[in-house]
Parts: sequence; structure tokens; C-alpha cells
Amino acid sequence: MRNNIWRFLPLVSLAALSAAAQQHTVLAIGAHAADMELTAGPILAHQKLLGDRIVILHLTLGEAGNPKLAPAKYAEQKRREAEAAAKALGAEVIIGPYFDALLPNDDAARRYVADVIRQVKPTYIITHWKNSIHKDHSATSAIVQDAILWTELEAVKAAHPAYRGVRGLYYADNWEDAEGFRPYIYVDVSDAFDQWKRAIREYEMVRGGISPFAYFDYYTSHLQSLGALAGRKYAAALDVDESSKRVVLDGLR
Repeated sequence: MRNNIWRFLPLVSLAALSAAAQQHTVLAIGAHAADMELTAGPILAHQKLLGDRIVILHLTLGEAGNPKLAPAKYAEQKRREAEAAAKALGAEVIIGPYFDALLPNDDAARRYVADVIRQVKPTYIITHWKNSIHKDHSATSAIVQDAILWTELEAVKAAHPAYRGVRGLYYADNWEDAEGFRPYIYVDVSDAFDQWKRAIREYEMVRGGISPFAYFDYYTSHLQSLGALAGRKYAAALDVDESSKRVVLDGLR
């Protein structure tokens, strides 16, 4: 399935992905609440403006990341923040059943994600790159890759029937997942930049005061830097599997 992504040039707006009359669905799958909003969020907001349906699946709430709050208490806060951020992006949100730093890289998790994919019926999926300093991120990437295949198999029984409509798998640009990540697709997100900024600021961790890492400053400036490389005001980057990096042309004209 992953070898089907072959038509993309290094610079696209993803408008091509929504050029057809029908509405597409983009599903972003992150290890923790805020992961996909920070990385894929600009693209999700852009696709929403193009008329697409966008859905975010958080496998965990990322509730272990606040040294000032017990995980259960911070989970309540992160759930509220995730719902508010999704609303600001115009997205639907699904919260998974797993715990921060304890995401199991097993068949049960693959079956769960496969069933969510069957339920949502996405055209395109965005998730973490395979290498990360955070084990939940790399586990999510492995789970999603296998779950897409499981989604298609009648032999994999779950609450929803098999679905074969996933046309592309993309990896988001995350500073924690940088090893081996190479921007392959640049997406012009200038039209959604301000909306995305409002959405990510729903998270206290982005506004500051929880983590020493300056999430807001890093990601906003990073999109500006990518935009400069792409010849746009703001851009976001995606990578694809190495086997998918083919550009087919009828000629140099």
C-alpha cells in the first residue's frame, strides 16, 4: 500500500490532493495530545480550508509530561486542551486508551488503530517518522504502518469492516523525530498559519511554563524557514517511505 505514493513533486500545496470534487479525509495519528497539532496541524488546517474532513487520533494524552501535576490530573487538562485545539483547527478528535510512556508496540494496539482507520475511512494518514528520541513516537509509527495493512484484511476482525481506501501515508516533521527525516514534500500553509497558531496555544505546554523547550517559538519559526526554502511565506514538511520516492513524468516540459 505504501508504495502507492509516487506522484508528488518536492513542492506541492496538497491542493492536488483535494482537487477532485469529493471531500477527502485526513487522519493524523500521534503518540500524545499536541504531537500532531504541532507538526501536522498547519497541514490539517490548510486541508480543512480546502473542504476536507480532518480527524486527529491521540493514542495517549501525554499525561506524564507535567512535573507539577499528577498524571491523572494533567490528563484531565490535556483532554480539555486537545478538544479545544481540535475545535480551533476544525477537526474531530479521538482519544486512545493508552498511557503516556507506556504505549505498547503490540498486535492489540495495531488492531485498535486499524479499527479506528476503518471507522474514520481516511484518504490520507499522517503520523510520526520511524526514528525518535521518544519511544512512544517510534512505536506509533510502527503501529500505524502495520495497522494500514491490517485495515485492508478481512481476516483481521474488529468492530468495523475492512477498508481499502487509504491512498497515502505521510510522516510529520517533529524535532524529536529528526534522525533520518528528510523533507520531501513542502506544503504551502500560509493561509492556515494564524488559525494553527491559535489552535496550538490551547496547550499550556505550548504557551510555556511546563517544558523548558520553546515549542511555540520553534515551530512557528520552523514553518517560516521551510517557507523560505519553498518560496512561500509559511510551509510545513512531510516525508514518505524511501520506496515511495518516485516522480513519474511524461517528459521535461
